[in-house]
Amino acid sequence: MKLHNTVNGEELKKRILESTEPRTTISFYKYAKIGNPQVFRDHIYIHFDAVGVLGRIYVATEGINAQISVPSKNLDAFRKELSDITFLENVRLNYAVEDDGKSFFKLAIKVKEKIVADGLKEDIFDITSPADYLTVEQFNVLTENPETIIIDMRNHYESEVGHFEGAWCPDVDTFREQLPMVIDRLQDKKDKPVVMYCTGGIRCEKASAYLKYHGFEDVYHLEGGIIKYSRDAKEKGLPNKFIGKNFVFDERLHERITDDIIAKCHQCGEPFDDHVNCKNKACNLLFIQCPKCEEKYSGCCSEECQTIASLPEEEQKELRRGKDTGVRIFSKGRFNKTMV
Repeated sequence: MKLHNTVNGEELKKRILESTEPRTTISFYKYAKIGNPQVFRDHIYIHFDAVGVLGRIYVATEGINAQISVPSKNLDAFRKELSDITFLENVRLNYAVEDDGKSFFKLAIKVKEKIVADGLKEDIFDITSPADYLTVEQFNVLTENPETIIIDMRNHYESEVGHFEGAWCPDVDTFREQLPMVIDRLQDKKDKPVVMYCTGGIRCEKASAYLKYHGFEDVYHLEGGIIKYSRDAKEKGLPNKFIGKNFVFDERLHERITDDIIAKCHQCGEPFDDHVNCKNKACNLLFIQCPKCEEKYSGCCSEECQTIASLPEEEQKELRRGKDTGVRIFSKGRFNKTMV
């Protein structure tokens, strides 16, 4: 049995877009000691594939991080598969706030050095000993305290389109840049309460353990991140202090939390908050583009890319040959956010 996808990605995406089968988007993570990540990876591939799971899953010696979609009719079967894995028996599942079932189109499970790249030595602090969780009620109360420091543990392009009121949103591209910046900025503020949050909880959980290692005692992190907070606030009729969109790492690219538009088109500066990838596949830049600029630049980030994207596909493939088209981020949208 082949334990990886063998069908062309574009074909798989077409199938999902045309499918009428209801699917549910879920994310979950768990920090745990996994002795042989490759064996564990192969095991869950077989069992998850059998119940129709699609998505992106990272496995490492420090645990598992998953963003997936499951056929809604198979949710019970999927939860049974999780419960059969001892350390995932009661794992928290974050259900998407906005979900059209088109979030993923293939199953990819990869073994990584870490499930959250932090640039740190693995043995300097205990990632399984994070700070205390906060529920939506506790978060709302604690963040009313003017002494509380609220930190967005996501990247600049995520917080650009949505963040919590009064949060410090560090201007970084990666989590590994952010950790030392946070420690440095808060060195003289160890007597103040610190609340951390991220998309689903995985980054701020590790960050909270890191702050504890550096002597911070009054540290907390939002349970289940923005996703769980938004769902719980709505279900319980509580104030939602998040404004704008929640950026997500799948085909949707965002979940609308409030109607506030706090970002701007990276090309003309008009208020707008939809991320897109440049239509020039050799570029693939992630940026914010309004409808007018989409029409003007044919969905591209520049006139140069517009010219390339208009070429025949074979010529474009030749230009892409040997080039890295990994994640690249437009940084023009960076702005002065609340600072500590």
